[in-house]
Amino acid sequence: MKKVKLLFAGLEVEFADREKAISQLQEWVEKGTWQPVVIYGPEGCGKTTLLRQAAQTLEEAGYALFYLHPLDRVFHADIEEPDIRKAFLDLAQRALSEDSLGRVAWAVFDFIREALKRRRRKIAVLADDVFQVIGVQYAAAYVKGLLNMIEHPLYHYENIVVLVATSEGVSRGEIGRHRWADLRAMWNMSIDGFKQLYDKLPSPRPPLEEAWRWTGGNPWMLARLYQAGWDKEAVTIDILENKKLIPSFIEKWRTHLAQAVEDPDALWSPDTPDELINSLTERNLIVYNMHSRLESRWVDQPPPERDPELGIGRHVAWQTPLHREAVKKALENSK
Repeated sequence: MKKVKLLFAGLEVEFADREKAISQLQEWVEKGTWQPVVIYGPEGCGKTTLLRQAAQTLEEAGYALFYLHPLDRVFHADIEEPDIRKAFLDLAQRALSEDSLGRVAWAVFDFIREALKRRRRKIAVLADDVFQVIGVQYAAAYVKGLLNMIEHPLYHYENIVVLVATSEGVSRGEIGRHRWADLRAMWNMSIDGFKQLYDKLPSPRPPLEEAWRWTGGNPWMLARLYQAGWDKEAVTIDILENKKLIPSFIEKWRTHLAQAVEDPDALWSPDTPDELINSLTERNLIVYNMHSRLESRWVDQPPPERDPELGIGRHVAWQTPLHREAVKKALENSK
């Protein structure tokens, strides 16, 4: 499998580590997906990178492919029929100009039907963070439409692969109420894969162990630290402000947050209000109700059962150590 090359912190790097994910991807390419595979996990953990690797792999395997990443304003169609390709890209261009990107996400069903109407073939849909543009409240309906496309196609296909990635923790709850998708968690990189990216960055840089303790293996956070001149304080404040950790929120939940900074599994207590869990999930600060560490529940390798240093509990985890650090700082600032 040829590995895709990507930009990381302004540098061109090859798809790193994730050997288990590559093996899973190869299985999907060979057998197809019986349900939409919805991949969720921390922001910046590598979901978009995985889907871009999937796009290249599927194209090499002869799949007709529709790729959607509305937040990056990227749409791609790899299909033999030039009129279908042109119609898809024209629609995407109009949607971009009119700021109505959700139209492309819904229209992909029509393009799939038209492609299969022309001839039976292998076909794939890769959708990255589409729930943010169609509305999280429609996530389940969108996934149900993708499932119907697999289970009840209007025209027959040779094989089909449907992969959807999301950083929206709330969308997992919307989708998880039904049995319409294969929900798979993805975590930050292992230390070996993280080192591959770390080694690409020029010196001077902090020791590997220190960068690991700050990021927990999250590649986007590593890039963010590098771009900030390794100023951990500046990145922490950036998270604090972007996640709206304002005094009223901190004061309302001070006791629970103080406990969670020490041990994220404190949030697993039945005494923790749902309102707080929902707020932390919506802010993409935590992953709540972590899958068991069975490898079949994860894309690539699961995280450890517990890692207090990185803020990983058995049931709840901070998305990265710096997310936990931002909450800790907000608690200190509001004293």
